Amino acid sequence: MTISERWLLPDGIEEILPPQAARIEALRRALLDEYRVWGYDLLQPPSAEYLESLLTGVGHDLDLLTFKITDQRSGRLMGISADRTQQVARMDAHSIPKIGVARYCYCGEVLHTKATHLLSSRSPMQIGAELYGYSGLDSEVEIVSLMLSSLQSAGLKQITVDLGHVGIYHALVAETELSASQQTELYGLLRLRALPELQQWLAAVDMAEEHKAIFLKLPAMAGSLDDLELWVEEFAEAPKAVLAALQTLKSIALAIRQAFPEVRIHFDLAELRNFNYHTGLVFSAFVPGFGQPVARGGRYDHTGEVFGRSRPATGFSSDLKILATLVVSDWAETPGILAPASNDPALAGVIRSLRAQGERIIQLFSEQPESDELGCDRVLVQDNGQWHIQLISQNGQV
Repeated sequence: MTISERWLLPDGIEEILPPQAARIEALRRALLDEYRVWGYDLLQPPSAEYLESLLTGVGHDLDLLTFKITDQRSGRLMGISADRTQQVARMDAHSIPKIGVARYCYCGEVLHTKATHLLSSRSPMQIGAELYGYSGLDSEVEIVSLMLSSLQSAGLKQITVDLGHVGIYHALVAETELSASQQTELYGLLRLRALPELQQWLAAVDMAEEHKAIFLKLPAMAGSLDDLELWVEEFAEAPKAVLAALQTLKSIALAIRQAFPEVRIHFDLAELRNFNYHTGLVFSAFVPGFGQPVARGGRYDHTGEVFGRSRPATGFSSDLKILATLVVSDWAETPGILAPASNDPALAGVIRSLRAQGERIIQLFSEQPESDELGCDRVLVQDNGQWHIQLISQNGQV
């Protein structure tokens, strides 16, 4: 191993350098402030917990994403957090004594054993908001609205929100006599939209022909509000839960269209998540030029049941690193002001005043050469005993 190879980072694990680190931090503060004014309380889940707490009640996919370590004090297996939702459910059940509706937000790095897609990091900085204790439509409208509001606050434009409902799949499967393993296979094929494999699998499985026809149609059921009306007619003989889910999607879409007329709304009835703890609405936000969701969420009622407190819940999350990359121009670092290193009390007072106003002041030490690396476009100079600011020209002259 060469010296250079010794300091290579693992694939998908990156360091964040200036000025990107400053952009991410500015964006983190702006989004958490946005959540705060909507009434969401900030909490900080731990970076690692006992494995039972992290994985109890969740899908196999999250298990595969979770790094496992051994606690040297107890000998028990621990996991490094790969997703905050399960942790917030535990905290709502055991650590926070709220009985009614509770609103939480969080931000912190999580760790994945593998990248979830080609554009993702293995150490995303997950930021999100969750609403517990209310199962009505208003909570879903609020969460989707908060996601869109925060993305717009971050500077994203031309947003498309994709709406789906996993209750449709669950209601249709409940009408069949598929075993648990067969349901898992069907779920995976639909989630991956592996249409040839889905057709072969349905041809070989023992299932009523009308049910096979519905599952074959499901991946193609993606479109607009007008398409949704047509699907209601197609599902006229389906279980009531399917029609109720379609009505939920329609009501949420109309509310979002009224509040965010500039946002494009798209439906996808075959949208099934990797983390299959979702129980109802699922949604994602997309922007042009980026092939993966910039934020995603959904309803996950009863996630806290394994912790002894079953509560309705809905929420969303995003990766700050991705958001900061997409809005580079809007979150550029403000140039600083160069100041000499001096014991002059008057200069010290001016520097304190400018820093209190949020200005970035960098003091130039004696015999230190001026450099463009300092990122300053102004300089403090003394004239007739008074310190004042002058612009630095492009050639470095005051």
